[in-house]
Amino acid sequence: MLKQRQFEGRTEIFDPIRRKWVLLTEEEKVRQFFIHFIIDKKKIPASHISVEKQISVNQLTKRYDIVVHDRQGKAALVVECKAPSVALTQEVLAQVGRYNQTLQAPVIGVTNGKEHLFFSIDFSTSQITLLPDFPTIN
Repeated sequence: MLKQRQFEGRTEIFDPIRRKWVLLTEEEKVRQFFIHFIIDKKKIPASHISVEKQISVNQLTKRYDIVVHDRQGKAALVVECKAPSVALTQEVLAQVGRYNQTLQAPVIGVTNGKEHLFFSIDFSTSQITLLPDFPTIN
């Protein structure tokens, strides 16, 4: 259940992963719906999800949107969220790919709330394969 409130003239949504209220932007709405989808429908424990954490990419500080970790704590899926008005272009995919150079997850994904694309990555061959559906996370 998505919890929203009005606070100081702005709409906020509660992020169950960060355990805090955040400004409800179009991108945040997509992020929160995706978080609830993977917890409620895909049964991924909230403890295996991290949101908006800083990482170093080519000596620059960046923040990823969502990372799902496997049972061993390794990144299993990196997801970049965009507002519904943003097309899922090659540049959006390249952005999550750059983050994944640091995170090394076997699957990356992009979503704008209307469309969701997931790709498996074989690091030994640099092969990227479009997946037909949400990946299985162990």
